Amino acid sequence: MELSRETVSKIRGLIVFTALTTACLWKYDVVVGALGFVFHIIFPFILGGAIAFVLNVPMNFIERHLFSESRVKGRSYMRKMARPVSMLLVIFGVIGVVGIVMFVLIPQLGTTFANLGSSIQEFIPKVQGWAEEMFHNNRKVMEWVDNLEFDWNKIMETGINFFRNGAGSVLDSTITAAKSIVSGITTFFIAFVFAIYILLQKEKLSLQAKKVLFAFTRKGRAEAALEVLSLTYNTFSSFLTGQCVEAVILGSMFVVAMALFQLPYALLVGIVIAFTALIPIFGAFVGCAVGVFMIFIEDPFKALVFVMLFLVLQQIEGNLIYPHVVGNSVGLPSIWVLAAVSVGGSLMGVVGMLIFIPVVSVIYALFREVVYLKLRQREIDPKEIEEM
Repeated sequence: MELSRETVSKIRGLIVFTALTTACLWKYDVVVGALGFVFHIIFPFILGGAIAFVLNVPMNFIERHLFSESRVKGRSYMRKMARPVSMLLVIFGVIGVVGIVMFVLIPQLGTTFANLGSSIQEFIPKVQGWAEEMFHNNRKVMEWVDNLEFDWNKIMETGINFFRNGAGSVLDSTITAAKSIVSGITTFFIAFVFAIYILLQKEKLSLQAKKVLFAFTRKGRAEAALEVLSLTYNTFSSFLTGQCVEAVILGSMFVVAMALFQLPYALLVGIVIAFTALIPIFGAFVGCAVGVFMIFIEDPFKALVFVMLFLVLQQIEGNLIYPHVVGNSVGLPSIWVLAAVSVGGSLMGVVGMLIFIPVVSVIYALFREVVYLKLRQREIDPKEIEEM
């Protein structure tokens, strides 16, 4: 029996694939080491691509609104300056946010923790007084409460001894630490420069990538790949924009509301909640826990007021703001959002929580398209299934 050329090609490819798989399993440590080496080399460019993707969202917004067609019409110099000016505005905006965090949030955090020791020392007698009123007939509870003490100096001394003894080997290796810092700065600088090149020449790079894709793959597969990439970009950019706007609105609401109710640490708690709200579902509750702890040490009643205020603002944010700001941009049912956050957090921590929602959303959208395509092929109307 003679085999066709196509069959021989498939058999040859299967043999090569089997041989490579066997070799990789046999020498998996060498393969893992080689992949790690390659990843270490290309990591700055991957990071640069991620930075360019994030910065491209606000840069596109500025280009569309500040340099719209009606404004640049007949002004060639404005058309040429649109891209670099938009990019510089975005970079300055990011530097401004980092500056606010460094010069507003960090000093206030330092002041808060510096005063935390004295606040706890003042708070313990209050706890002992409340416990005496409530449990004066219970000797065991009263003995435990009377033995409560807080010595901030002892805690600081314990921390210093730990860094001297337990972590001494780490602190002594200053050369290794310096190398790591220099390597990290170098990596970030290369990634940042690469991101700038991507942003300035994104149309040209996109056209080149399309040419390569159509040159080495079938036309149908290339078009499908472009459709998937377009869906992925739209989903990620919509999710990123919506989450950032929603976090800013929520943080501002807390600052204003806490100032009106004269609750302490209004600005600090508002900024913390704004940053933690970038993490879907669980983020704002982390910020709430931090706020409750700090306010409770100063005034337990105000901490209770803060919890009630948090629940009210969360209801307003969840039912009114989030649907209008983020809306259905992600297009993912709430149960799958919860699953994506849980799985992403287990695998990659906070970064996984942010990434997995748009990733799962893209998979969900593609799978839905496949399901509807299969239904059309079988001549089944989806509305008929819904009415069953």
